[in-house]
Amino acid sequence: MEYRKKNGITYASLGGAFPAGSTPVRRPAAPLVILIRRDPLFSRGFFAISDLGQLTEPEGPAALLPQPTPTDAPAELAEFVKSHGAAVLNTAFPRGFDYVERFFAPRPMRYKLTLVGLGDVGGMVLTALKLLGREIGEIQVFDFNEALCRRYCLELGQVLRLDEGTHLPQIHTCREDQLFDCDLFLFTASRGVPPVGQEQGDVRMAQYEANRQMIVSYARRARSARFMGLFCQISDPVDLLARAVYLESNRGEAGHYDWQGLLPEQIQGFGLGVMAARALYYAEDMELPLERVRVYGPHGQGLVAANAPGEDYNEDLSLRLTALAREANLRVRELGFKPYIAPALSSAAISILQLLRGEYHYGAVPLGSAYFGCRSRMSPLGLETQRERLHPDLFARLEQAYDDLLEDQ
Repeated sequence: MEYRKKNGITYASLGGAFPAGSTPVRRPAAPLVILIRRDPLFSRGFFAISDLGQLTEPEGPAALLPQPTPTDAPAELAEFVKSHGAAVLNTAFPRGFDYVERFFAPRPMRYKLTLVGLGDVGGMVLTALKLLGREIGEIQVFDFNEALCRRYCLELGQVLRLDEGTHLPQIHTCREDQLFDCDLFLFTASRGVPPVGQEQGDVRMAQYEANRQMIVSYARRARSARFMGLFCQISDPVDLLARAVYLESNRGEAGHYDWQGLLPEQIQGFGLGVMAARALYYAEDMELPLERVRVYGPHGQGLVAANAPGEDYNEDLSLRLTALAREANLRVRELGFKPYIAPALSSAAISILQLLRGEYHYGAVPLGSAYFGCRSRMSPLGLETQRERLHPDLFARLEQAYDDLLEDQ
């Protein structure tokens, strides 16, 4: 096994070419990046592993399972990965090495965010991040309603600190040419939300086409800006729109894919957090152990909720819990209100803060050809999915939900 080093990062190749200017070294060292080369249309780009078996797993829900070390794995490399972990880079992305160096560079003391869209959800997200975002230095806001932007800057600028010395992020407006001058880009703008009382079918899918048309221009702006941060897709349906952002950012001028845009892991959909909160709300009524409850997939019709992940999984209980969580938004609409408070807080604000803190959180992340809802974290070596043993019947439901997402794209 050959190892090379450049700018303090060690590389090992299992199919991908080494970066230009790298020099040979005798042994692996942290941080270690394993190079592969796979079709970007169907594969991940940059992610963390803790066992070499995770390199050969099928793309998709298999990334939520533990994987055994292959018997033919290079011994030295396998032992190093088990002890220290490693990042994996798909060298089919031309910007991959630039992204790796940016990823391993020192992190800012506090992050800079851009939030686009100050409707019901955007305003609630912004307020929560102002109050809770000790990791955030500033949030720049953009909405085509300039008076609305100024209103939030004024009002949130006049919020008292609860405790002396507590840090509160600064809020200010930004121009369109400054949108991607940030570490995280939060997109909450939405079109086509059915009025209360006029819903038919899956509300989130009713928004897909309208929101997809709107999101295309922002995906292309991210490409033009050579954005290196995280694109947080918050408006619905987050999983399908996250995939659309990825694909559109990687189209060249002639419309073909050149993979010069965002890596898959630079985009994450934030919609599953509220489904976890809803499942826990009903699980408490059902007297289920809350620490065992899990949710996966999209937060529309394809949601998968489980009373437990492993041998304690109960199909009947889980299907009932799924139905209750999936239809919880309808209970709010029956009262005559749009259900946006819990989604803005649980799916977006809380989940984004957990991400910034390196904690496991709920979100839609790239698992091959689709963005799939699960628990993941941004580890020091890249995106890391939570892996645990899953009951075969539960895993079959995950595979079906994944296949359904592929059909909807």
